[in-house]
Amino acid sequence: MVNPNRLAEVFKTLVEIDSVSRKEGAVAKALQETFEALGADVVVDGAGLKVDGDTGNIIATFKGFQADGVPLLLNAHMDTVEPGEQVKVIFSDGIFKSDGSTILGADDKSALAVIIETITTLHENKLPYGPLEVVVTVCEEVGLLGAKHLDYSLIKAKYGYSLDATDTEGIVTRAPAANHVEFKVYGRDAHAGAAPEKGINAIHLASRAISDVQVGRIDEETTANIGLIKGGQATNIVPSLVTVSGEVRSHSPEKLEEETQRMITTFEGHVSGYRESFPSDDGLPKLEVDVRQDFSVLNIPHEHPVVTMAAEAAASLGRKMEIKTSGGGSDANIFFGHGIVAGILGTGMKDMHTVRESIALEDMVKSAELLLEIVQLHAKTGRHS
Repeated sequence: MVNPNRLAEVFKTLVEIDSVSRKEGAVAKALQETFEALGADVVVDGAGLKVDGDTGNIIATFKGFQADGVPLLLNAHMDTVEPGEQVKVIFSDGIFKSDGSTILGADDKSALAVIIETITTLHENKLPYGPLEVVVTVCEEVGLLGAKHLDYSLIKAKYGYSLDATDTEGIVTRAPAANHVEFKVYGRDAHAGAAPEKGINAIHLASRAISDVQVGRIDEETTANIGLIKGGQATNIVPSLVTVSGEVRSHSPEKLEEETQRMITTFEGHVSGYRESFPSDDGLPKLEVDVRQDFSVLNIPHEHPVVTMAAEAAASLGRKMEIKTSGGGSDANIFFGHGIVAGILGTGMKDMHTVRESIALEDMVKSAELLLEIVQLHAKTGRHS
């Protein structure tokens, strides 16, 4: 029932509409028109103002056909990473690519095309389906900002699916929480040639702390990284300030806090140790630490309806459905923190966030077939929360 040619055309149309983060207005307008033409009530929330973008999140509500019950959430994001403007699509041997000068935008416009094709197929074939809430977020790629600022008063669904992964025969049920950690190390400026003794080199002090921080994979559940360093004015000035930014991720909230604190303690130890060794009247060096949670953990029980429905739908298509764990965050993490359980399904996209990004039409068709089967199962079983 899924129409591959129509799916391909919708996907091509979407990826050729520029929509890098905070500039999603054009694709949002196209999506709104598409969803309204399919019979949805569409609302654009106020997230755009909160993220300094040109549009908010889209919430498209479909009442269903010959079925009622609790609504099912379908989610994707409309923004893409850079370089993502003036995408030129190449389709050859069943594979979509860009011309190599930009990303393709299959992340996450393949999901949008799959959702649109699924709903179109439902209408075209007059298939029963229950209430659907299609939530399309902005600024996912720059910190899940759309989901963080989503107007949750507009959402009634308590479970559903986020289409933002690769494997068309897998469902992600676990993803880590993450803390963003920023350190500001204050030293003392001085002329690097004439009077270096009067200075405290903030970059050198921070580098000593960094060298003692464990990064990479800490254990099977936990990772840590130092990703950004910014400081200094010139090579002949002892730098008085450096900012170091990093993150800690873990599937265990306890380990997340332990590793975050270990990183902080390391920096504190180096700064206080220097101050004790070389006392000064101005209290330098000093340290400022800022910790904020980027996203909360995603942990869906295997017996939850989003898992069992996906498995049953795959089985009815003669396919497998593997339960998977991810090391990354997505809108589903934010939803989970708001009491909405969203399993993450794949569309087949590969090499995301690179100019080598690609996706096979066959995989998008598989994704649409699976989603179509899930939506029909929901119509039968979705009468209970």
